Amino acid sequence: MRKFDKLLVGAVVLIASFGIVMIYSASSIWANYKFNDSFKFVKAQGVFFLIGLILMYFFAKVDHQIFYKKANLILLVCFLLLGLVLIPGIGSIRNGSRSWFGIGGFGIQPSEFSKIGLIIFVSKYLKNNQRNMQDIKKGVFPLLLVIGVFFVLIMLEPDFGTAMVIVLTLVVLIFISGVKVSFFVKVGLLGLVGIVGLIIVAPYRMMRIVAFLNPWSDPLGSGYQIIQSLYAIGPGGLLGQGFLHSRQKQFYLPEPQTDFIFSIISEEFGFLGILIITFFFAFIFYRIVKISLQANDLFSKYLAFGLGCGIIIQALLNIAVVIGLVPVTGYALLLYS
Repeated sequence: MRKFDKLLVGAVVLIASFGIVMIYSASSIWANYKFNDSFKFVKAQGVFFLIGLILMYFFAKVDHQIFYKKANLILLVCFLLLGLVLIPGIGSIRNGSRSWFGIGGFGIQPSEFSKIGLIIFVSKYLKNNQRNMQDIKKGVFPLLLVIGVFFVLIMLEPDFGTAMVIVLTLVVLIFISGVKVSFFVKVGLLGLVGIVGLIIVAPYRMMRIVAFLNPWSDPLGSGYQIIQSLYAIGPGGLLGQGFLHSRQKQFYLPEPQTDFIFSIISEEFGFLGILIITFFFAFIFYRIVKISLQANDLFSKYLAFGLGCGIIIQALLNIAVVIGLVPVTGYALLLYS
């Protein structure tokens, strides 16, 4: 087994283990009420935790250059899975989105595989087209077409949160390849126009923006989640209410064990708990960037940095949603939720 970063592995295992503990705290009351099993969600998370450890060990022994050779095939498989999940009878609907393959009691989202598949493909593309990245038509435009196709497929589910995580991650990856800043300014303006279009197509997104600006304008409707989240965070104070002593998890805050687990952690462990969470995410990102800088070839550099960006961007967006900095949308808190 080749050399690996023990501090990085230790940090991941530690916070994922703490995540299981917090899932019990956040979900036990709801799970006991609905399923008559306080450990319903904990057992599911524990299974995936073990699967994750096995896969982590397996992929640590695989030469990552094989991903470079198979990048196009990986992208094709991800594309086919995103197409299949949109077909009624194959993809299942959860929380209003047809973005899941139901397998027994578990669900698998092909968009999660697409996150990794796109990072692998873009890393290979950037390595092979390093000289062309200054030319928008030859270098950047073909890449944006590929990203755009995947964005559209994920939006058809619809899953705006995952689509934004993917786009932001890949934009950062393209940015470090040396593309001119003026290009990103133009893309940003175009993105604003696109967001307006998405709001027009689905008015519920405007309700979320209104709720973000003033959640108390509709406290029992579109503003309910963020208000309950803030009611959890506020009383946390410096040291929190204590483990298992959250009030908002008692049928007030929706999705306390998934999208809003950060609120429960804040309520039970206070500002100190928030600092610990953000420290660990910052530490993980730091170790990944260090690995990226030490890599011997461009593909490895882009791949490591892209995966690190995917982790930190989704974590930051989840925290930003929970504390009311951006409109509510579906982001799980990686390694905790």
